[in-house]
Amino acid sequence: MAANYESIRVDVTDSVATLTLHRPDRLNSFTVAMHGEVRSALDAIASDRSIRCFVLTGAGRGFCAGQDLSDRAVLPTAAPDAEGVDLGASIENYYKPMLQRLRALPMPTIAAVNGVAAGAGANIPFACDLVYAAQSASFIQSFSKLGLVPDCGGTWWLPRLIGPARAMGLTLLGEKLTAIQAAEWGLIWRCVTDDQLIPTVRAAALQLAAGPTRGYVRTRQAIDAAMLLPFDGALDLERDYQRELGRSADYREGVSAFIEKRAAHFTGR
Repeated sequence: MAANYESIRVDVTDSVATLTLHRPDRLNSFTVAMHGEVRSALDAIASDRSIRCFVLTGAGRGFCAGQDLSDRAVLPTAAPDAEGVDLGASIENYYKPMLQRLRALPMPTIAAVNGVAAGAGANIPFACDLVYAAQSASFIQSFSKLGLVPDCGGTWWLPRLIGPARAMGLTLLGEKLTAIQAAEWGLIWRCVTDDQLIPTVRAAALQLAAGPTRGYVRTRQAIDAAMLLPFDGALDLERDYQRELGRSADYREGVSAFIEKRAAHFTGR
């Protein structure tokens, strides 16, 4: 994790890896170069067995304003009769693999939304297992203002988290949703005061890092799958995962600790 990055920062402390989007002058909006750094960092984090929890946040007053529209990769051509820019290529080559990697990390993940989260930046946090947001933070589905559809999983996450009516209202009107209302709607896990965001996320990350991380990841996978499975299929998947986890060292340790009335020492195995 000693790589020198220009648009992100990565810190690993007490088995928690924190990736900070670090283009504060541009509200941490994405460029092709930034995508490359994030992908490299996520690959390194995924392969490091000493890391047991992951935190994603932003530098400065914003979490992420989505795509940097001044980046040449997405800049429209000036001529009205030109073919135009292929935004699908940007999704396929950059955002899709980033989100797939983030969702597949072999450890629990937390998004700490510290300020405005707009466009792609409003949906990226939902790929994490838990989303905390500062009171001053907001979520804006700004795609409609550019004649676009929500991306970065927005069309998948929003109706599942808050229902289709609210999803349509947010995406068509592009109105700002405060962090307080996002928590009330169930879009995020918790809204906290600005000064308590990092301490709260840090405490949660340390708790998860000390826990049965293998079970946490299976929980994520089971919940994701259950949204697409019939009831009987979800029961079957629970059975299969319990069979696997029941043979794990973490289960043996958890039961022993419970019987002996002591704190458990999990290893993720």
